[in-house]
Amino acid sequence: MAYNPTKEGSIPFPIRSVNKTCFTYYKIFGDLSCGQTPVICLHGGSGAGHEYLYPFAQLWYRFNVPIVLYDQIGCGLSTHLPEKVGDKSFWQPTLFLAELNNLLDHLELREGRGFHLLGQSWGAALGAIFAADQPQGLQRLVLASGSASKDLSIEGIKLRIGAQPADVKSAFAEAERSGDFTSDAYRRAVAIFSKDSVCRADSMPSEMLMAMKTLNEDKTVYSTMNGPSMTYHEGAIRWSTVAGLPRVRAPTLIYNGEFDTSADVGQQPFFQLIPRVRWIIFAGAGHMIHLESKTLQDRVLEVVGTFLTCETPAEGETVV
Repeated sequence: MAYNPTKEGSIPFPIRSVNKTCFTYYKIFGDLSCGQTPVICLHGGSGAGHEYLYPFAQLWYRFNVPIVLYDQIGCGLSTHLPEKVGDKSFWQPTLFLAELNNLLDHLELREGRGFHLLGQSWGAALGAIFAADQPQGLQRLVLASGSASKDLSIEGIKLRIGAQPADVKSAFAEAERSGDFTSDAYRRAVAIFSKDSVCRADSMPSEMLMAMKTLNEDKTVYSTMNGPSMTYHEGAIRWSTVAGLPRVRAPTLIYNGEFDTSADVGQQPFFQLIPRVRWIIFAGAGHMIHLESKTLQDRVLEVVGTFLTCETPAEGETVV
């Protein structure tokens, strides 16, 4: 499916500690004045860019829900800051919260019907932190394959590594010991692990390839926030959403996959601490549920679209 935005552009995003003008790139699918509350989508990575979230643009065609995608600072078509590589004091959640607030102000979404948030992976954590401040205009929150803290994210990845064949676990252990994450053995292990737990599609979706391209073109954000590789997070920034979760007022949908790197252990604080919440586990799915098959994509879009447009969202835990 071709994804043609209704509007796209870049808006200034001033950052006091950066001596140049920075910009946030965004795309809108649908009509923000149509009377239906729009959804702001927060991508993961961090630093993966907006393209792999394109399937959510179908919410406009299926549910008449406008969609806003954007590239977070440091990646994609937003301003890159390679001079900030390794600067952990800079790449903090507060930076991305300021950018999100700046985007909301530019699009004038706080008044009237307000807005929904949908965050995937790291974007889910960002969305949860944002929602804990009870921002004006936030109506509903979707946390897709996120984790409630970086420590729980790492624990989830380790659980999935533990389920891999012996040679894969051995390759990961050797890379961690040697610090070499470029060997053929490690690359083969990553490919097997990714097929099992990250994206279980029969062939790599084009949207996923775009995300990988974005990550590889500039690793500033990802390497600073996450460490040297997707399986080894030494030195990663230890963010957490947990303390603020009881303050989340918006009705919340959380979901993850049966084989997701964002394992159930990372969902438990969301489910236990957010006052009004529903948790759905997609059977047979990994981390990129919306990209893994047409069937799973349709299920995700139906679940999300229904949650955003129904009068009274359901609560509790469900496996689908």
